[in-house]
Amino acid sequence: MHGFILSQKWQDIEGQLELSYWVTTDQGAKLITMSAQESVCFCPSSHMDQIPELSGLRVQTVELKHFNQKPVCAIYCNSHQLHLTLRKYCQQNNIPIWEADIKPSHRYLMERFIKGSLQWQGQHLADNPNHWQNPKLKPSQYQPNLKVMSMDIETSMPTKEKKEKLYSIGFVTQWQDENGQMCNEKQVYMLGHKQDELPAWLNLFKTVRELLNAANQYVQKVDPDVIIGWNVINFDFKVLQRIYHEHGVPFHWTRDGSQVSIREGQNNLNFVDIAGRVIVDGIDALRNATYHFESFSLDFVGHELLGKGKNLQGHQGPIEDRGKAISDLFETDKIALATYNANDCQLVLDIFEHTQILQYLIQRSFLTGHLLDRVGGSVAAFEYLYLPMLHRAGYIAPNLGEGFDGFKAPGGFVMDSRPGLYKDVLVLDFKSLYPSIIRTFKIDPMGLIEGLNAHKNQQPDDTISGFHDAYFHRKKHFLPDIITQLWAERDEAKKQNNAATSQAIKIIMNSFYGILGSTGCRFFDARLASAITERGHDIIQTSAKWIEQQGYEVIYGDTDSVFVSLHTGKTATNKPLLSHQASTIGQTLQAGLNTFWQNKLHIDHGIQSQLEIEFESHYQTFLMPTIRGSEQGSKKRYAGMTEGNKLIFKGLEAVRSDWTALAKDIQTQLYTRIFKDLPYKDYLKSLVMQLHNGNRDEELIYKKRIRKPLSTYVKNIPPQIQAAKHADHYYKEKGLNNPYENGGWIKYTMTKQGPIAIECLSEEAFQIDYNHYLEKQITPVVDGILYFLNERFCDLISPQQDIFS
Repeated sequence: MHGFILSQKWQDIEGQLELSYWVTTDQGAKLITMSAQESVCFCPSSHMDQIPELSGLRVQTVELKHFNQKPVCAIYCNSHQLHLTLRKYCQQNNIPIWEADIKPSHRYLMERFIKGSLQWQGQHLADNPNHWQNPKLKPSQYQPNLKVMSMDIETSMPTKEKKEKLYSIGFVTQWQDENGQMCNEKQVYMLGHKQDELPAWLNLFKTVRELLNAANQYVQKVDPDVIIGWNVINFDFKVLQRIYHEHGVPFHWTRDGSQVSIREGQNNLNFVDIAGRVIVDGIDALRNATYHFESFSLDFVGHELLGKGKNLQGHQGPIEDRGKAISDLFETDKIALATYNANDCQLVLDIFEHTQILQYLIQRSFLTGHLLDRVGGSVAAFEYLYLPMLHRAGYIAPNLGEGFDGFKAPGGFVMDSRPGLYKDVLVLDFKSLYPSIIRTFKIDPMGLIEGLNAHKNQQPDDTISGFHDAYFHRKKHFLPDIITQLWAERDEAKKQNNAATSQAIKIIMNSFYGILGSTGCRFFDARLASAITERGHDIIQTSAKWIEQQGYEVIYGDTDSVFVSLHTGKTATNKPLLSHQASTIGQTLQAGLNTFWQNKLHIDHGIQSQLEIEFESHYQTFLMPTIRGSEQGSKKRYAGMTEGNKLIFKGLEAVRSDWTALAKDIQTQLYTRIFKDLPYKDYLKSLVMQLHNGNRDEELIYKKRIRKPLSTYVKNIPPQIQAAKHADHYYKEKGLNNPYENGGWIKYTMTKQGPIAIECLSEEAFQIDYNHYLEKQITPVVDGILYFLNERFCDLISPQQDIFS
């Protein structure tokens, strides 16, 4: 049989280690248990006699060694408790042990190269056809057909005196039937007395206990593989766990009859154990797939991706008003509240469908062995891929902190820019530069150890030199081959228009440099990270020199890109190029630079270049700004207009969430006019008039994040904190907690009385400080480009007097 892994755990049963895996198959969910297992770790062979003789523990010689070339032996424990006892004993007696932190359920799959799906052969239990014990497991490429349940709860707003009260639980489930048709079912379970003419999907219950028991029965009946939601773990499940507990009802949403439990992890992360199912939070999933939004609220993300958001009878006000509206509907219009509840569930499903995020997570599982609910975990993914290969090559992995850290490897190269307003700028970009460097120069943890040994033994033909006396073995390595395979799979995924697989591979490949340079990885070695970043520095700088030898000027370089001006140096001309002319130059530079690196690396190192530079874009007009208040060029900030009048901003105010909508609009409008050689002075004069007339008030809102509790801000209180503290009185009058008390996002406006949260504004009490916006928002944006036209904003608006007087 074949199945996709949903959940896994290990535990001691009657003193013996047992591993369990829940998988989903075409015939439903199955449980696989592997009983009488052993955990394993390693210690130096020289310490073998110091390991205590304990029942259930055995020590065995193995053909493995540490990176220090000393032999090791394996220690096997038949229970997790015994494993913990061993670790404590070794720590107290200064006996080094390695790989003792690897979870046994992960190791069992990892060493069999099982990722995502598995196949098994064996017999199920006589009394349970869905439970298989000790079958033989192998890798599989089985693609799951998941039944997905989206859930959401509605509650009262909490106060300092009272926690949330549960109003309803909404469910919308989606699955594919036997004929391949998509099915959809919604149900809302709500407190309330039964009424006539209720829709069939709305169920009312007199007590919370009845509602919770009915929810248990419904989840078991629908039997989803995946439960999704928005902030579903840190809010919905956390609140439900408390309410289930308070009412003495078991939280039976699992597949094996156990209760749902929530564990608190590091960095305020919570984890839900729900045997046989998996919970995927939409926020975590999108962040993992590198989605970025100004806000990750469901309403905001829904509007950004789908053009629709939450809709509570048209309510668009502050959150505390929405809370009151929900409570009012609960009392007066339960159908409307149930509709809102179900619509939120459907909105999350729609976002998942639009982004194909579950497909991305499934493909990530096939690539890394991660479960669908895993947040982050790039180091764990690397180790899952690398350790089995390392063991078969005769090595065990070092512990954290054992890597060489005699210096700090530099970050990506950022060239000093040459500020100016340019016509015709080309961008040449190295495709996946860091993975390409790893492939080309054979950068690899074991390869470094083998390369150093080869260099020590005077075998120069077997090594490629790095930096800081590092050497890498030409043949003994794994990471370059892993990347080569992933690269080919990504190219194939692109051909098949498989965006989920392509994105998953891209994220994994691009994570390898950060992993090797992270002290949180057991393979950290400063020489590994420097072999990548310092090589990147050399490649960008050498490429820039080659381009300038061709008669062009490189005005900027950033990690893996170079920006080339076509109207400076030997080719200087004031006449803009036609599109095909610029493209021809870009293609010529691309081909020439790729040939240059092929030849250079073959001559210098005897290796084949895997570097690939691409002509990425042609900016017809391009601005490289200065650092504000300086003539020095800035970094990671620029703007340009490509063909088709597409305006691109990088790092400037128009794409930063901490600037007002007014500043963003002005920058977009002004840069468009100047880039297209259109008049702009009358526009700026009109803008100032509109501002003072109050016509742009809705665009004057700041949105900033409060990262710590308000009580921790005592000195140097920034504007957003002032606004948050000022809001205390407003919320106390309403009998509510200040929502900013422990952090979060706040929107505020600068008034003559200071920064005021937008919900606290009233036209009579506060006057907007328009001069603040002229000085702090408009002038920096406008002067950032007028500087290159030898003009100043204040001179254009009021030549005889300062505009801020």
